[in-house]
Amino acid sequence: MNVAFPSGCFRPGLRLLCVGALLLGFVAAPSFLHAGVVFGLPTANQAIYEPDGGERYFVGTVGKPWQTGTFGCVRSDGWKIHEGLDVRCLQRDRRGEPLDPVLAAAPGTVVYINSHSGLSNYGNYIVLRHLIEGLEVYSLYAHLHHAREGLHLGMSVQAGEVIATMGRTTNTREGISRDRAHVHFELDLLTNDRYAEWHRKNLADQRNDHGDWNGFNLNGLDPRRVLLEQHRLGAQFSLVNCIRSSPELCRVQVRATNFPYLRRCPALVRRNPLAERDGVAGYEIALDFNAVAFDLIPRSAAELRGTGKFTLLSVNEVEQSRNPARRLVTKKGASWELTKHGLNALDLLTF
Repeated sequence: MNVAFPSGCFRPGLRLLCVGALLLGFVAAPSFLHAGVVFGLPTANQAIYEPDGGERYFVGTVGKPWQTGTFGCVRSDGWKIHEGLDVRCLQRDRRGEPLDPVLAAAPGTVVYINSHSGLSNYGNYIVLRHLIEGLEVYSLYAHLHHAREGLHLGMSVQAGEVIATMGRTTNTREGISRDRAHVHFELDLLTNDRYAEWHRKNLADQRNDHGDWNGFNLNGLDPRRVLLEQHRLGAQFSLVNCIRSSPELCRVQVRATNFPYLRRCPALVRRNPLAERDGVAGYEIALDFNAVAFDLIPRSAAELRGTGKFTLLSVNEVEQSRNPARRLVTKKGASWELTKHGLNALDLLTF
């Protein structure tokens, strides 16, 4: 295996430390080869798999417990969503700055590198594309000190390969202190590969410095759930089954039949013999609380309800009360309806 060293490694006094860090990063590489392992960990930190390892693995927000560094509606009393995992640093230089190598979580292709930290609260970040079980899945690594020297768009990377060095870059006012240094790690489904066009049409008053790789276009899966389930099930693990078993927030109907998500995520589309026979006039779609479309059923014209472009079919009230941060639906009197956020999410999905 050719080990590519991050360009910042060879500062005086840090050569041996960084070499050791990179070697430690590849100590975990054999775990990527086990049957059933779809994603490996983004750093050498393995505490997510240890009993009571949460505090050793996750970095919480300032003054808050480690749970605020996990995925979901974990901030602002459940009203702010965190779409990834904040993974604690293991290695530091003499000034306390993070040195951990950041590893590709699966074989894939580099599709985006942001090296202008002031343009995003993610700071410097990298996005990789992976093809897994008929799905396009994206992994994102944020707050990086820098990407590995020579890493470029279109480049193929292997699972466990060093792609960057951990940092604490961001454009937020409060910044990220040394003691909270971490890599923010996401697993995402891309909503629409025409996002930049949709943004110009619908959000013209808001800047979009990242084209199709704007965070609004990347709907996060729960990486902790994925990692723990594959760790538990081993060779029996299926990413598609994991996604399709997501708790349902709501079920909607869309009068659209040809949108990019169908081609990127065909494994999430179920067969419907009636629609195959009579023609597809729309889709019934199950959304989780983060607007991930995880179950899509083609429907014939005879099966569609109402006349609107988008129709709310059902709401899981327990799930909405548990995970309200995306504000996709709201209750008006005795009835539920899609909010502006929910309508925007569906408009982007079917654009």
